[in-house]
Amino acid sequence: MRKGGPRKEGNYTNPCLMMHQPWASLLVYGIKRIEGRSWPAPIRGRLWIHAASKVPEESTIKAMEDFYREIYAVNGITDIKFPEHYPVSRLLGCVEVVGCLSCQELVQWEALPEGVRLEGQTDFCWLCEQPKKLLVPFKMRGFQRVYNLEKNIYEAAVRGLVPVDSPAPVKFLLPNPRDPFSLKPGSIAASVQNSKASAIKKSSSLSAAIAGAQAAATQFSKDQNIFTNTIPNNTPDSTSTETQTISIDNDRIPSGNLKEGSIEANSASKQSDNVEEEGGSSRGQPPALLKQDTGAPSKIFAAALRELKPS
Repeated sequence: MRKGGPRKEGNYTNPCLMMHQPWASLLVYGIKRIEGRSWPAPIRGRLWIHAASKVPEESTIKAMEDFYREIYAVNGITDIKFPEHYPVSRLLGCVEVVGCLSCQELVQWEALPEGVRLEGQTDFCWLCEQPKKLLVPFKMRGFQRVYNLEKNIYEAAVRGLVPVDSPAPVKFLLPNPRDPFSLKPGSIAASVQNSKASAIKKSSSLSAAIAGAQAAATQFSKDQNIFTNTIPNNTPDSTSTETQTISIDNDRIPSGNLKEGSIEANSASKQSDNVEEEGGSSRGQPPALLKQDTGAPSKIFAAALRELKPS
């Protein structure tokens, strides 16, 4: 396999996915292990993560951090180091997509920790391992769905990756270790049909955190473009669904793993991050960092790489 290249099914060379904050950083930091989408993962292997230009609200960050505190606490993990900043319009790092399952399969997969099963809230759950972050996130624009990084961006980014110390790394076992696409929707359906995976008992604080995260994922909704959204009941012993109608602005689609934040635009090529928003990201990042030169990528990345060199 070519160095840095993914195992792929589609026509992708260096695939990248644009996500809103704080979901983007939570994935790159290894806190978020499931990326939820309404469509199955088209690749296996390295997936670059780009943060969209929408500056997250403090209430959104708090809701998502509370959500992950609670689901990690289910497995007795209380020491979680969240990102200090949630930068926008930046290439943040990458993860390894090792599989994709339906929500029902994920929440009934008894081999997984309960906290991971709680992350399953969408039609399709992308299973992510081996997060790496960029020491200096690169300023760039992005596009909806999965798209290819330009060669010069990839070559600069791959040299700036550093490992991430995840709070609880998960290994998703492939049904066929020789086939990178063997862990796909339907691949473990037969084994989980008779699963005795216990229902996760939800405390009041956990239920409140889930509700808060669901509300946070709807923050981009507007009073237009109405969609009917079928939400799976994510308890291992239930296959019921409920239908909820919500409004989504196609240009500002939440990229979280919760169902309300997972509806995608129909066009894979539609550009959604062309205009840079003013101001800095949350958590005290200086606004000047968001007002850098937007000229040729090679100049931007050359400057970023110089920052990596010891003075």
